[in-house]
Amino acid sequence: MNTLDAKRVLETALLCTQQPVAIRDMRTLLGEEVSLDTIRDLLSDLQKEWSQSGVELVTLSSGWRFQSRPEMRQYLDRLHPEKPPRYARATLETLAIIAYRQPVTRGDIEDIRGVSVNSLTLKQLEDRGWIEVIGHRDTVGRPALFATTRHFLDDLGLDSLDQLPLLDSPTLAAQTFDSLLDESSVLGVGLGMPQSSHPKPALTPDIEGSEDISSDIANPQESLPWGQK
Repeated sequence: MNTLDAKRVLETALLCTQQPVAIRDMRTLLGEEVSLDTIRDLLSDLQKEWSQSGVELVTLSSGWRFQSRPEMRQYLDRLHPEKPPRYARATLETLAIIAYRQPVTRGDIEDIRGVSVNSLTLKQLEDRGWIEVIGHRDTVGRPALFATTRHFLDDLGLDSLDQLPLLDSPTLAAQTFDSLLDESSVLGVGLGMPQSSHPKPALTPDIEGSEDISSDIANPQESLPWGQK
């Protein structure tokens, strides 16, 4: 397969799927005769060729994907005016703690937030594909250890955890996640469907304790060292 044909095949595959395509899958697609270096060069060429269009080729945690540019959002919203359901602040704060302090147990999350964590909150995040159990802590009861997934990074439009912004508290992190998820609700080009690669489920009630959790975290700078682990 020559370079031109390889690029056409690669471009077609990326445009016809909503899921990010991993480099290893591209190698399977194009055959062993196309080297990894060549594939990376082709991806770079495609990024340049689409640089002036309304969509862009980006690299995410689990692979490469075409998605709409942020400035196209206002127009795509006209086709899909219904906004995706919003997550409760407590749910996003739980997600933020897991993202920044992983791996953590349910008890760790409760210690940081100062309120109990509803099991439905963790189930919602697991069902959404954002967190998973990666093991158990070697202590009494062997509590599950939670960590974020590649799907979580994909839905936030990030390539790695190192790209998470440095923030002072779980509340700020939750607000940032909410904003990133809202901006990412119009993404995929594949099959002509401008939506994220994972449908958002219905909200679970925020019944984890106090409705006003703005004061749940005392001295977040001390109790939660945010940033790169």
